[in-house]
Amino acid sequence: MARAYVGLGANIGERAATLSRAVELLSAEDNVEVLVVSSFRETDPVGVVDQPPFLNGAAVLETALDPRELLDTLLRVERELGRVRDGTRWGPRTIDLDLLLFDERTLDEPGLRVPHPRLHERRFALEPLAEIAPSVEIPGQGPVSDVLARLH
Repeated sequence: MARAYVGLGANIGERAATLSRAVELLSAEDNVEVLVVSSFRETDPVGVVDQPPFLNGAAVLETALDPRELLDTLLRVERELGRVRDGTRWGPRTIDLDLLLFDERTLDEPGLRVPHPRLHERRFALEPLAEIAPSVEIPGQGPVSDVLARLH
């Protein structure tokens, strides 16, 4: 079994309910166990700033899926919760599930990069991750807590 770390975000609709429902749907998946979920925190948008604030969190999963299968599962859950990917980057969304880390693996494949390529720059992803897994290593960057401390 592998340990995966997933970022959760939403800024349209009932944000907390949508994030909680995403966790429920992931928990119901075969070969996925949700071990812990961070608290949710409101954050300012990044990139396109003229949009509602986000609610962000993180979850630790144990899974028998490989990274690509897990990514496909995350994308399916997003679609179930009304996410439409129209090519707009950093725009408003009902749900965003990002595969942040997968064990200590580094992957760079079409459509799949682990660790998430901007994780080390994103306080909105690092803070909830540090709450639930402060000592987990971001390959090439160090422990989550250290990476977050460098942003202060």
